[in-house]
Amino acid sequence: MSIMKGKKGLIMGVANERSIAWGIAKTLTDNGAELAFSYQNESFRKRLMPLMSSIKSDKCFECDVSNATSGLNSIENMFEKIQKQWNEIDFVVHALAYSDKEELKGKYVNCSRENFLNSLDISAFSFTRIAKSALPLMSLKGGSLLTLSYLGAERTTPNYNVMGVAKSALEASIKYLAMDLGKNNIRVNALSAGPVKTLAGAAISGARHVFRYSENAAPLKFNPQLKEVGSAALYLTSELSSGVTGNIHHVDGGLHSVAIPKQENFV
Repeated sequence: MSIMKGKKGLIMGVANERSIAWGIAKTLTDNGAELAFSYQNESFRKRLMPLMSSIKSDKCFECDVSNATSGLNSIENMFEKIQKQWNEIDFVVHALAYSDKEELKGKYVNCSRENFLNSLDISAFSFTRIAKSALPLMSLKGGSLLTLSYLGAERTTPNYNVMGVAKSALEASIKYLAMDLGKNNIRVNALSAGPVKTLAGAAISGARHVFRYSENAAPLKFNPQLKEVGSAALYLTSELSSGVTGNIHHVDGGLHSVAIPKQENFV
């Protein structure tokens, strides 16, 4: 297949071969896309290089959006470097999120101000800054901006706490960005996957109970694998979704349509 033949794009947030971002990258490159990657620091670069080699990609750029003093400059500098090599891009996949895992336990009311601001900065505001920096590279032909959300943005889910608030802010941002960038033929969407067995997801307290519940409760009776998430991302970054923007696309076996019981039932 070559749905993405001739398309160039940036993947942000690959942590390892089990991450959603890598599942998306693999599907896009299997369908003809040429990819560049960002990495936060040298440790992440070392993990990323073997994966890039496996798909014959040689473009990676350092970008640390979490740096309070230089995070914005880091984003802008990265896109300037991309523009020098490619001149233009067709899509960006934003898979960046962070919160102190110790504050994802217990009650949201106990969230610290520092972690609240840091979580929203990295998980939500970074997407807005990335959209602004990507605009000059998409202004001629348009393109697609895709980010990752989760059901915790729409309803309370166990031990998601401030990340749910951050993802809600991210989903609201998508709608406003879609309005701002639509005249440039730039589509802005989110992919809201169900529980995927990534290392980051497994670190959340009570994860195994959430996986078990969602698998049983979802109409399709399974949790999504990377292949389902990758296929949805292929749709949202390709011309197949040329009329779709401002959308939250669920890939969760239908779980979002099911009433969730009280949280005590999870733990």
